[in-house]
This record gives sequence, structure tokens and C-alpha cells, in this order.
Amino acid sequence: QLQASGGGLVQAGGSLRLSCASSGRTFSNNATGWFRRTPEKEREFVAAINWNGGSTYYVDSVKGRFTISRDNAKNTVYLQMNNLKPEDTAVYYCAVAYGSAWSTTIVGYRYWGQGTQVTVSS
Repeated sequence: QLQASGGGLVQAGGSLRLSCASSGRTFSNNATGWFRRTPEKEREFVAAINWNGGSTYYVDSVKGRFTISRDNAKNTVYLQMNNLKPEDTAVYYCAVAYGSAWSTTIVGYRYWGQGTQVTVSS
């Protein structure tokens, strides 16, 4: 039900915009988050947004570079990633929370999309 897209290969300093669209089920009343996974790290929290976009939260390593947003009319959440670094290379996952408030933990999320690969070359 969740389809993540927008990943790809980019040079360091470049930008990508990830999208996470829901089909069938509406998640306009639920917080949404992005996580990422690397071979070295299990799924790591990246960013989250509450149900109406009024509150966002980011892991320190992406603050000032990534922006999470949502369009409830389109049932879609976005992650704009600027000034990408090689350490941002990962598989990125979107997830829908159980409630309207965001969470930074995996257990706070009920539905998960398939991952989209982001590779940043140096």
C-alpha cells in the first residue's frame, strides 16, 4: 500500500526527492516517517512529520539538509534531500505511524513501504 520512489545515484552535494504514496488506504490522520538502512546499521530514523504537517523532527545528521513534507490531498509524503553526502547512502523506507504524532522508533510505525536505494558518490 505504500510505494516509495525517487531514489537513485547522485554525486556528493547533489539532491534527490523521495516520494511515498499510498494506494487504497488513506493516512491523512497518521504521522509518517522515513528511515534508512545500511549494511552496517539496522533501520535508522531519519525524519518524521505529524498528521497535518505542523510538526517535524530530524535526526541530527540530516538537519538543515533534509526536509520532510506531506500532501494529504495526494496521500503522499516527501523527503527532499539536499547537499547529499556519501554517508547518506542507504535504502530509504517510508512508514505510517499508529497515531497522529510522530515517533522516532521503529515500533511506532504500523505500515512500511518497500525501500528505495539512494547512492551518493564522492
